[in-house]
Amino acid sequence: MDFVINSNLNEQNNCWDVDVTGEIDIFNSAEFKTTLLKLLDEKPLDLSIDCKKLTYIDSTGLGALVAVLKKTKEFEKNVILKNVKPNSAKLFKITSLDKVFKIEGELNE
Repeated sequence: MDFVINSNLNEQNNCWDVDVTGEIDIFNSAEFKTTLLKLLDEKPLDLSIDCKKLTYIDSTGLGALVAVLKKTKEFEKNVILKNVKPNSAKLFKITSLDKVFKIEGELNE
C-alpha cells in the first residue's frame, strides 16, 4: 500500500491534524519525519496524528516519531496519536513509547 500523509491546520483546536495512510517503514520514514518537521517550522503547534489508516509502522517510523516529539517539546507542544490499531499499539507497548506519546483511546493488543 502506498504511503500518503495529509495535513490540515485546525485553527479551532490550535493544532495540526495529520492523517497517515499505508505503511511507515525504512523506505518513507525520512519523508514522514521531514513532512511533520516542516509543519512545526511553519507553525509550532500540537500534532494530532490519526492512525486509522496506518497499516504498519516499523522501528524507523518510531524513530521518526520520536524525533518529531523532541521538536514539539522544544515548543512545549505534544504529539497526539489517535485510532492506533492493535498491531501498532503492541509495538508502542513493547518499546514503552505508549508512556511517552499522548495516545487517545485504549491500546489493545
